[in-house]
Amino acid sequence: MSGRALKDLNVSQSADLENGKDNSVKSCITKPVLNGNKCANKEEKAPSACHDAVTNGNAAATADVEYIDSENLVDLPDVDAALSTLAKRLDSKDWVMTCEALNNVRQLAMYHKERLQELLEPLVPLIVKSVKNPRSAVCKTALMTCADIFKAYGDLMVHSIDPLLVQLFLKASQDKRFVCEAAEAALISMTSWISPLLLLPRMLPYLKNKNPRIRAKASVCFSKSVPRLDVVGIKEYGMDKLIQIAATQLSDQLPESREAARNLALELQAFYEKSQASTSDEHEVEASASPDAESWEAFCQSKLSALSAQAILRVTSTTTKECVTSAPKEGLAVGC
Repeated sequence: MSGRALKDLNVSQSADLENGKDNSVKSCITKPVLNGNKCANKEEKAPSACHDAVTNGNAAATADVEYIDSENLVDLPDVDAALSTLAKRLDSKDWVMTCEALNNVRQLAMYHKERLQELLEPLVPLIVKSVKNPRSAVCKTALMTCADIFKAYGDLMVHSIDPLLVQLFLKASQDKRFVCEAAEAALISMTSWISPLLLLPRMLPYLKNKNPRIRAKASVCFSKSVPRLDVVGIKEYGMDKLIQIAATQLSDQLPESREAARNLALELQAFYEKSQASTSDEHEVEASASPDAESWEAFCQSKLSALSAQAILRVTSTTTKECVTSAPKEGLAVGC
């Protein structure tokens, strides 16, 4: 080929590109992202092209998955049809169909709670399977489903929660931010809508898990559930058992676990001192002579080893001193 012909060919190809004749990737790159949702088939570390090609033989197709907030979910047009194929679609190899089925579970939990409840037990393992799915779109949608069913069914979920717990703790501690946030939201929903008296025993084994990240997330959820116990609930669960758990977690290797244990110790101290004060008010005359009216320090020393009691008292006394130091003094003239 002559030099002049080669030059003409290059000029022609450049013109074609400028005129938009080569649209192999441009259509995806220029497509707007709606409602803050990522492209349907895009993983967090996917290439720059937005759509994945789903190929069956020679045919290829693209699809989008929308992450719908709970408040924006609408009722299903055909509930019977959705229910009849729900399990099959949740177990589908077509990940887009699985995401649609997961959103159907969310819609049914919101608008047809009683009808979905009949199928809930066999559906939970399929939801767990989706949470474990390596595709981020499926995993996040499944985590959003967990949050919604915790809210819808509350204590009814407690017998089905064991296979979900470890996955929620794992996903809440992973590096993919948008998956991590969805898992955290599911855990918040769990601790908000399931009775702590039922939930705390289920979480207890995970406080001793070999995986430090699982321990950390379990510690945080445990410490957030305890304040929801009333006086009767804490007495029923056991104040001595709770303070021993706080002492154990204070020595954990991860800061997140230690901070959760610190918060738990402070909650227990506040509860203990409040309960002691109310007991004194009810029995003012015999309060001073009552053997039950022991101090927080004495309580910790009676229920814990010397080292554990020292650790708990260091945390609670230091925080109390900080509060007193930071509080403004009455009658103090500033700037005089």
